[in-house]
Amino acid sequence: MTYEDVIEFCEEQDVRFIRLSYFDIYGIQKNVSVLPSELKRAFTEGISFDASAIDGFLDEVNSDLFLYPDPNTMSILPWRSMDGSVIRMYCDIKYPDGTPFERDVRYILKKAVNKAKEMGISVNFGSEFEFYLFKQDENGENTYIPLDQAGYMDIAPLDKGENVRREICLTLSEMGIDPEVSHHEMGHGQNEIDFRYSSALQAADNAATFKWVVQAIANMQGLVADFSPKPINDQPGNGMHINMSVENHEELMMPFMAGILNRTEEMTLFLNPIKDSYKRLGKDKAPQYISWSYQNRNQLIRIPATHSTSRIELRSPDCSCNIYLAYALLICAGLEGIEKKLETIPCTDVTTNDLKRLPQDLKEAKRKASESEWLRNILGKDVVDIYVG
Repeated sequence: MTYEDVIEFCEEQDVRFIRLSYFDIYGIQKNVSVLPSELKRAFTEGISFDASAIDGFLDEVNSDLFLYPDPNTMSILPWRSMDGSVIRMYCDIKYPDGTPFERDVRYILKKAVNKAKEMGISVNFGSEFEFYLFKQDENGENTYIPLDQAGYMDIAPLDKGENVRREICLTLSEMGIDPEVSHHEMGHGQNEIDFRYSSALQAADNAATFKWVVQAIANMQGLVADFSPKPINDQPGNGMHINMSVENHEELMMPFMAGILNRTEEMTLFLNPIKDSYKRLGKDKAPQYISWSYQNRNQLIRIPATHSTSRIELRSPDCSCNIYLAYALLICAGLEGIEKKLETIPCTDVTTNDLKRLPQDLKEAKRKASESEWLRNILGKDVVDIYVG
């Protein structure tokens, strides 16, 4: 789409409000709203905001950054009144002189995508998201009381999240995002919704939209959607399993996987960025070692039975990560494996102390990241230092 297409759409559909969204360094979605009369200026001149108010951006001395909406991310918000519609677009972040802001996480992912393109490679992603549905208290806060006591793939009436998941999936479909599978997960009140593969940037944008929609729909139902990695100590944690494939190049998947395995220790901080991330790892089929296998869900990477070696599933990440940075790092690690023709470590179904462990806590993950020049080359020193600090 072009910005002229968006302006024409707004006129035809009586759009009254435009939400311009972007992400901070941790992947938290932010937004500013404008009226249709400001839309052309947004596309041509950008909409300024105070970058010193966003963690990890700029200081007060040079605080102006500008948002430029990406017309290809335009989506109508179906839960808003159709009597005066609301649309949302994700934005690129630029300096006043028009150069890209180097800590814009969508820009970091775009650079990784372009690096792959220069090698004649396109990496597709499709992620699986787990989340809990908890009851709200009278103030709308999280009680951590699960919506139900159902288990894996149970049905109603045991599964009380069925209608919520259906509403989420239908809402996403109206926004042009089609989930592949939804079901109840193992934990009480735990749910999973999975997506078919798509290009890296589109998959990341869709994932961000998905989390926003889930939380909005849950709130409308008097519930709290909790994506945190270990919200209940005695229940399974929430993972974000990332499926990857190298389009039209199945023969490159093994060195691509070898590259990811080779850089896993360094990038774990960006796949599991909070303290509670490490309460999940090593429990309930969440991996603890740097290993891979066919079908085995206890391993860091598994190759699903129906996909030969055309797709791999990384099982360590959780939803607290910034998915734009996660995808960028995985692309670059995989490309390094291809460039250097790396060979994978041996396949194993048994975890032993001979295998390297994932970092065991946040402190160790930060130490591994702080020692990595590779991370600094991809993300920039400032981004790594912000996470390590």
